[in-house]
Amino acid sequence: MELGQFSDSLTVKNITKSKVFYETLGFKTRPECNSIADKWLVLQKNTTVIGLFEGMFESNILTFNPTDVRSIEKHLTDNNIKMTTPTQGDSGPTHCVLKDPDDNTIMFDQF
Repeated sequence: MELGQFSDSLTVKNITKSKVFYETLGFKTRPECNSIADKWLVLQKNTTVIGLFEGMFESNILTFNPTDVRSIEKHLTDNNIKMTTPTQGDSGPTHCVLKDPDDNTIMFDQF
């Protein structure tokens, strides 16, 4: 099972201040994943990827970007892991969300 690119989606209080902070650490904004006007963006430093999200989530989220979310969801549900947010539709972009045993949020996001 291929989980895809991993990133940590961080809930932030002020996206502009957080962007400046992470740029100071050497992160660069990924131009294709930048909607600061909509209060989100993705930054990368080497192989480390983080997303900054203002007002979208209650807590930080471990995020994976596989090419086939639906097959991962099927594998997990076949193994008695419940989705808090299941995928939508039979094809195209979608995501599913679940909680690990310690109540950490994990999202599989296919775009």
